[in-house]
Amino acid sequence: MSDRVDIKVGFQCNNHCLFCVQGEKRERFQPRSLPELRRRLKEGREKNITSLVITGGEPTMHPSVLAMVAQARKLGYTNIQIQTNGRLFAYEQACRRFIAAGATEFSPALHGPNSEVHDFLTGAPGSFIQTVSGIRNLKRLKQRILTNTVITRPNYRQLPETARLLGELGVAQMQFAFVHIVGTAAKNRSWLVPRKELARPYILDALRVGRGQGVRVMTEAIPPCLLPGYEECASEWIMPATLVFDAEGVIDFANYRKKEGKCLGPACPKCRWSKQCEGPWKEYPEMFGWTEFKPVLR
Repeated sequence: MSDRVDIKVGFQCNNHCLFCVQGEKRERFQPRSLPELRRRLKEGREKNITSLVITGGEPTMHPSVLAMVAQARKLGYTNIQIQTNGRLFAYEQACRRFIAAGATEFSPALHGPNSEVHDFLTGAPGSFIQTVSGIRNLKRLKQRILTNTVITRPNYRQLPETARLLGELGVAQMQFAFVHIVGTAAKNRSWLVPRKELARPYILDALRVGRGQGVRVMTEAIPPCLLPGYEECASEWIMPATLVFDAEGVIDFANYRKKEGKCLGPACPKCRWSKQCEGPWKEYPEMFGWTEFKPVLR
């Protein structure tokens, strides 16, 4: 039974992130038509799902996204999240249009505390200023903001500073997601992907900073054995069961994560967290092995 629907409206994007999991999908797939989007929305409601995430690519670039949001509200979706790079929301009128259509929360991505780091990773000069401006606009309009920061080798040392900035911006939640080594990230893996043991002190410090500002802090794809004192921040434990309408089919995302996407190592059965933990994305131990993952003994 799914609790949420994730509809990928298309893969166009005005960023060119060096870690993008969608890879070349922007060249391979056309944006979904409005009739198809409406059909997918109806399918979700027929399953009594009332929570929706609109994703891409960059969903705000889809010409029918506002009509989709309005249709979702009409059908009875009560939680409508826009997962975005946040750049369009630098324009206050765009914020107001999405709010008026029925969006209830926004999930912009910020990958560094300054233009130098963020713009390098997104491949889009000026994107940091636009994303931060977008967050400020949405906050001023009293919207719920949940951010995501992808952890990479170029930005992991700045995670505490990024957390400090997000706290100052007034976000409701900040998530730090370890890079998934697929798509564009796989092509750049040799220099993009950090060892988790090297990034861990900075991740823990970022969680401490965020929590100290009264913000909910979460991680993704970081097993609890690497989060001493912050085990409850692992988002996998609370992720709603999500039905993903992707370009190549419909995915039961929780089942995919547990049975295909992630894996446990040879020492994991000894760990006190073994029944709750999903492990890292499988590509990580394929690259670095399992020596970093020490079971937490009872």
